[in-house]
Amino acid sequence: MLADTAGARVVWRVIQERSKIDPATVIGAGKVREVAEICDDRGATLVIFDEELSPAQVKNLETSFRTKVLDRSGLILDIFARRARSREAQTQVELAQLEYLYPRLTRQWTHLSRQVGGIGTRGPGETQLEVDRRLIRKRIRVLKDELRRIEQQRNVRREGRRRFRQVALIGYTNAGKSSLMNALTQADVFVENRLFATLDATIRSLPLRTFPRVLLTDTVGFIRKLPHHLVASFRSTLEETVQADLLLHVVDMTHPNFEDHVRTTEALLGEMGLERKPKLLVFNKLDALGNGEMLQELPVVHPGSVFVSAKTGRGLSELTDRVDQLLRDSSVEDVLRIPAGQGRAIDFVHQWSDVLDVTYEDNVAVIRYRTSSEGRSRILKHLEKTNETSHSHRG
Repeated sequence: MLADTAGARVVWRVIQERSKIDPATVIGAGKVREVAEICDDRGATLVIFDEELSPAQVKNLETSFRTKVLDRSGLILDIFARRARSREAQTQVELAQLEYLYPRLTRQWTHLSRQVGGIGTRGPGETQLEVDRRLIRKRIRVLKDELRRIEQQRNVRREGRRRFRQVALIGYTNAGKSSLMNALTQADVFVENRLFATLDATIRSLPLRTFPRVLLTDTVGFIRKLPHHLVASFRSTLEETVQADLLLHVVDMTHPNFEDHVRTTEALLGEMGLERKPKLLVFNKLDALGNGEMLQELPVVHPGSVFVSAKTGRGLSELTDRVDQLLRDSSVEDVLRIPAGQGRAIDFVHQWSDVLDVTYEDNVAVIRYRTSSEGRSRILKHLEKTNETSHSHRG
């Protein structure tokens, strides 16, 4: 599927089980000869390994196969480069590519001199490879500085959204997150039956029964053995998941390996420190499910999960009801007594909560509000700092 998404046509597939990886070629010498013969017979121009290869392994394999060799990380990076649309995504992908390619550098990167201002400072004894490495390092520094600026802008925008309850769509790539986003919010997020169709975090408003405005975020899809260069580069995008009050883990239940996809996503959430974040398992593509037994088994194996079809809309009302209930369960209600003349304090409460009721007693505003635990903490800290009010917690 990755090869297809990248535009390759797979002509043959080879599997070898080994108790120990060959340090020079990963696969054994006999298998190397077999693959070389297949390349000749089939006219293959590329050999892709579903493992990460060292620079030496790539060199040895290309010599044996007499064709280009690419590993899983390089293939995923190539797909990301094709899919990147926004300035942020393009910067993140280029940085990940350069950090991946730097140790694999040969003499193919002199075109970078056009991007970083030329190589006029080269010393008389410096080799072309050293110049290329220096150009790569300089470009990496430029990209990291650019990402820091973009992240600062993102943090400003994110801060302005913190007063709203936030829900993030997560899951294995091609599980239907963007389709579900479109179905729930009438958004126009790009949808395609390919891996990593969406790289940029998209945020739309989702009105619920209790909460007039919840922010729903569509995030980049996960995949097993995701290159660590990409995880690092897309850290600011993945921060949208960290900030969410609730994660909707979307699963394509028609995929034969969907249970592996669930485990992969859970493992990646663990690596991000989000294993305890409130989650709701959402099984998608109900319209394409032909096996009735699965609908009886899955609720037993995954109790509390929801079954929907983003394509037909089936189950969406149940999903929004469950999201509303889970957000209510994680909310805190409080009562504040604020002097009526303290307008800024009253405005701050409105800014960081859903105000349920306001009454006035002896020139004091009695405000009953609902918010997240973080929102309540912010409100109380603000009021303590300005010393503008006394409050009573109702629980």
